[in-house]
Amino acid sequence: MHARASRWALAALALAGCASASAQRTAQAPAPAPAAATADTAPNPFPSTYKPLPSRPTLIRNATVLTAAGPMLQGASVLMQDGKIAAVGTNVAAPADAVVVDGTGKWVTPGLIDTHSHIGAGASIEGAQLDDINEATNPVTAQVWVEHGVWPQDPQFWLALAGGVTTEQILPGSANLIGGRSVVLKNVPGRTMQEMKFPGAPYGLKMACGENPKRVYGQRGGPSTRMGNVAGYRAAWIRAQKYKDDWDTWRKNGADPAKRPQRDLQLETLAEVLRGNILVHNHCYRADEMANMIDISKEFGYHIASFHHAVEAYKIRDLLVKNGICASMWSDWWGFKMEAYDGIRQNIALVDEAGGCAILHTDDALGIQRLNQDAAKAMAAGWEAGINITPERAIRWITINPAKALGIDKQTGSLEPGKMADVVLWSGNPFSVYAKAEKVYIDGALVYDRNDPRRQPTSDFTLGNDPQEVIP
Repeated sequence: MHARASRWALAALALAGCASASAQRTAQAPAPAPAAATADTAPNPFPSTYKPLPSRPTLIRNATVLTAAGPMLQGASVLMQDGKIAAVGTNVAAPADAVVVDGTGKWVTPGLIDTHSHIGAGASIEGAQLDDINEATNPVTAQVWVEHGVWPQDPQFWLALAGGVTTEQILPGSANLIGGRSVVLKNVPGRTMQEMKFPGAPYGLKMACGENPKRVYGQRGGPSTRMGNVAGYRAAWIRAQKYKDDWDTWRKNGADPAKRPQRDLQLETLAEVLRGNILVHNHCYRADEMANMIDISKEFGYHIASFHHAVEAYKIRDLLVKNGICASMWSDWWGFKMEAYDGIRQNIALVDEAGGCAILHTDDALGIQRLNQDAAKAMAAGWEAGINITPERAIRWITINPAKALGIDKQTGSLEPGKMADVVLWSGNPFSVYAKAEKVYIDGALVYDRNDPRRQPTSDFTLGNDPQEVIP
């Protein structure tokens, strides 16, 4: 095997299942989730093949623990067993065969989750050949799935892992009114996208408001105004409603194969949104446009899971709470285009203060490596505004709240018994600029260890570099 490829291949094979690990995995890994079937088609043709890596019972003890589900625990322990969180508390005993990790002076959190990333699809290796974010050929491209552009060897996955990120949503870009399906990935080495695909996670639909669709299509047949944007959304949903109704009627009348409606990949995705099987993730900056999008969702009967970027979310935080919509926001990005001019650093804290589902996201391959530090900046802005943001509240912005927006909060996002053992051991307070992720566990398996080069996944494209230059 070529020297450059060997380390990558070994990391990928550890996930795919080489012979030496297969017996261990069979004993502890659940069977893969069945492929999710849509109402109009056969089962998902691109099902997750993710299987948890082999793991040992592990107890992290005497640490400060942020569970994202309750108060901060001092001198506490977290027990991981069979890939799940088995116990959390101040009186947790280690099984006889457990690996015991001393957490004295250290902090434990759930694995971090980024709701908005393009890594893998907009790979870090520059060039148009690896830019698969925007299918900028029509304002509505609901038929495309970003997973078909994800390159599993993108080095940014492993740099994000070194920052404590265990799950990310990969989205199409914002060139289009409706850009296509997103995919949720577990941050593990994989030879294929399917090996990284979060089992059972619902698909998302990327929509975009405002300046981007206008800019891309203004001289290409439209839309060229915000009026045109809204007309474009509504026209697409009208077509999707008819498509859904045609299939529902066919099924109601006996599902005669001879009268089966013609499949349409674009309308199939939109119909699944109307059925509640695909979650809407809506790029939208201005408060007035978010209010318009809420009205459109009510007109056609779908729910918006999260507004993304949402730099003016603070202006309509009551509407977000009333309608159960999360806001995935930056800590301090603003002013880089007209619709971003009214962004404020207190945005996240103000949405949180109102009882909203506040999320810190990145939309950036460098930012995802420092999700915890961005959350710390948003905390500090809240303090300056007189909002008492505690670590127990801030940790939710990058763990359980993103899990909620992605529809995976029953499986991950908090340290509660029965959930996936996606866990990070930090060298100190994760909201300190000096803290680093020391160990990262996914489904109880140690997938990253800052002090052990054998536990630092490496892409072919980073081999030969000084690890200290690429690890944050």
